[in-house]
Amino acid sequence: MDDLPITQNIVVAARDLSWKAVRASGPGGQNVNKVATKVELCFNLAESTDLNESTKARLRRLAARYLDANDQLLITSQTTRAQRQNLALALETLADLIRRALVVPKQRRKTKPTRASKAARVRNKLHQAKKKQTRTRVVDDA
Repeated sequence: MDDLPITQNIVVAARDLSWKAVRASGPGGQNVNKVATKVELCFNLAESTDLNESTKARLRRLAARYLDANDQLLITSQTTRAQRQNLALALETLADLIRRALVVPKQRRKTKPTRASKAARVRNKLHQAKKKQTRTRVVDDA
C-alpha cells in the first residue's frame, strides 16, 4: 500500500495503514460466497506521527463511530462489487475525515444581547401572555 496524500503538506505514511478483504454481506448470489470484496481499512491513530495531537483529538471526535478500543480507525466499504474500488472508497473516506479534522474551529467570542433584542424578547413575551389570557374560560353571570 502506498502513502495516502491528504493535503499538499500532509501525507499519511503507509506504515500506519493496513487493510484486509473479507466477504461482503447482502445479496449477490454465488459471487458473495466466493469473492472477498468488502474492505476493512485500519488506521493506527495512536502510532501516527503524521498528525499533531490537536488534529488527532479532533479526528477522534469526528470519527468516534469508526474508533475501536485500541485507538485505531476501522473503516469498512462494501459499496461496489470490486475490491479495488472499495479500497479506494475507504481511503477517500479516511482522507476526508482527516481533512475535516485539520480545520481548526474558530474560537467563540462571548457577546451580550443588544438592547433591541432584549426589547424584542420582552415584547414577544407580553404578546404570548396576552394570547394565553384570552384563552381562559368565560364565566356566565346570568
